[in-house]
Amino acid sequence: MKHFYKAICFTGPLVFLLLLQQGLLAQVKISGTVYDMTRTLVLPSVSVLSTSGVGTKTDSTGSYSLIVGEKDSIWFSYLNKPTPKFPVAGIVNPNAFDISLHVPVTELKEVRVVPRNYKQDSAQNRLDYAKAFNYKKPGIKLSSPEGGFGVGLDLDEFINMFNFQRNRRMAHFRDRLIQEEQDKAIDHRFTHALVKKLTGLNNEKLLDDYMKRYRPSYIFAMSASDYEFGEYIKLAYEEFRGR
Repeated sequence: MKHFYKAICFTGPLVFLLLLQQGLLAQVKISGTVYDMTRTLVLPSVSVLSTSGVGTKTDSTGSYSLIVGEKDSIWFSYLNKPTPKFPVAGIVNPNAFDISLHVPVTELKEVRVVPRNYKQDSAQNRLDYAKAFNYKKPGIKLSSPEGGFGVGLDLDEFINMFNFQRNRRMAHFRDRLIQEEQDKAIDHRFTHALVKKLTGLNNEKLLDDYMKRYRPSYIFAMSASDYEFGEYIKLAYEEFRGR
């Protein structure tokens, strides 16, 4: 047992450096454009996901870019229709990994005219990015060997604990998704139309200034009653006028 602990103490720094080096060298940037089935229209807001939990969405031009591990696989999800997974190691040109989704033009037009609310977007985000939302920082766990005799280290958890880049990236990505959810929830309630109705403020420049200055917190926006929320807007406007 003493020799085992001496070996761990001696090889620990070396293992750490090797793991860190592998984490730095095994990153691949994948980018490209997502089209409809005719390859004539680009698709915005397509979820691009990976087995490691990294993800993004295509922009207004249908373009995407994300950095994943060389052993990861990526796939695309649009209108709750996921594609097969593509191993990163098998992608010949990672700088131009374009893909066409089986989405007809008529279906695209329908999606554009039917608005989504923040609750639907939030539910879809939770579904698409479940791995990121459910992510917990790894730690060392004890495991019992087969037969139930003795206690050992969970090797997978021990290795993950030293994968600093992945842990930090997953945590930041999860926090960003949660912040986006909260921002959409506030925007759903704190609207230009409501402020105009309660304050009579019609000057667009002043209205934008008011909206930025008195934007409520997520907790207040979700917990206040309609009466309380309306009174907040009115009182804030009185202060805004008296500046």
